[in-house]
Amino acid sequence: MRLWTVHPRFLDTKGLTAVWREGLLARKVLRGETKGYTRHPQLNRFRDHPDPLSAIDAYLAAVLREARNRGYNFDGSKIDEQAKAAPIREHTGQLDYEWRHLLAKLEQRAPDRFEDSRDLKPAPHPLFVLVKGDVRDWEKR
Repeated sequence: MRLWTVHPRFLDTKGLTAVWREGLLARKVLRGETKGYTRHPQLNRFRDHPDPLSAIDAYLAAVLREARNRGYNFDGSKIDEQAKAAPIREHTGQLDYEWRHLLAKLEQRAPDRFEDSRDLKPAPHPLFVLVKGDVRDWEKR
């Protein structure tokens, strides 16, 4: 499971589709509707939020907007598209780590997107606000 700190506009088709699916799974976990993935470290940021369900819906709403901008047909009825959530503080080191991770994936599976992205500066998903810090301890390296 990867709930990207990176803004969804940087994801390729496979990445955007995967984060949508994985976000829906995360939503089920947070709602107590599944027994799997309950201890997945990618969920820590959402569990620590004052309103985890609104946070995951706000996260997914941004993914849904990006999908619609590209003409994809993701099912918005699966989330509360109007959900509002306080921003989640995330470390600059986490964003940088994920950016390098994404670029490596793009180089392999979407070379054109990699070429277009390699010199860009990463931006965070709209739910996240950056603070100075290292890669998170929960990140698998």
